[in-house]
Amino acid sequence: MAKHGKKYIASRSEIDPTKRYTFQEAVHLAAETSFVKFDQTLDIAVRLGVDPRHADQMVRGTVVLPNGLGKTVRVMVFAKGEKVKEALDAGADFAGSDEMIEKIREGWTGFDKAVATPDMMGSVGKIGKVLGPRGLMPNAKLGTVTFDLAKVIKEIKAGKVDFRVEKTGIVHAPMGKVSFGEEKLLQNISAFIDTLMRIKPSAAKGTYMKGIAISTTMGPGIQVDPLGVKAIVV
Repeated sequence: MAKHGKKYIASRSEIDPTKRYTFQEAVHLAAETSFVKFDQTLDIAVRLGVDPRHADQMVRGTVVLPNGLGKTVRVMVFAKGEKVKEALDAGADFAGSDEMIEKIREGWTGFDKAVATPDMMGSVGKIGKVLGPRGLMPNAKLGTVTFDLAKVIKEIKAGKVDFRVEKTGIVHAPMGKVSFGEEKLLQNISAFIDTLMRIKPSAAKGTYMKGIAISTTMGPGIQVDPLGVKAIVV
């Protein structure tokens, strides 16, 4: 069992494990109990009343956080011809076709998100074993396989977050940096929760949002009252 340091234990002691906080209280407490010197990311975990083993209960989507993530996202675009220049002009950090695929095959993965034009997916599929496990594989359902490169690159740079429910029924997602302040973090959380509510599978029965927890990168989890989602979603 992992041992926690004195600062973590002190931070955890300020959180009542039996209480279900409001979103506002949880965000405030997460920032207040931060004990590290670097600017931590605030994360959210939502336990959904779905069974991901059934295709009609899979929850997967994207959301563009209104205040971004507070970090630079390096975008790789798989394209050829004029689309390479279009991607670079739109803000992509890297763009190319076969030469980039070969570079990745040799071990390079110096980017955070990948986009591909549809005509490149046959070639990109050859490095699926490299990209897939790292969550870097372009996916049409997530909007990262497209000819509209300018739009998707802009969204990613602005703070687009991809999420997918895990086998345990939990969805994890970053909500921005603690330094954003409570108002901006709550706006990001609102956008995320609203998206989760809108894509609720019709096959999901009973309580949809069963549990919610907020935490910083190094901090303890803070339980949030799921009944509070109506108050935070505009």
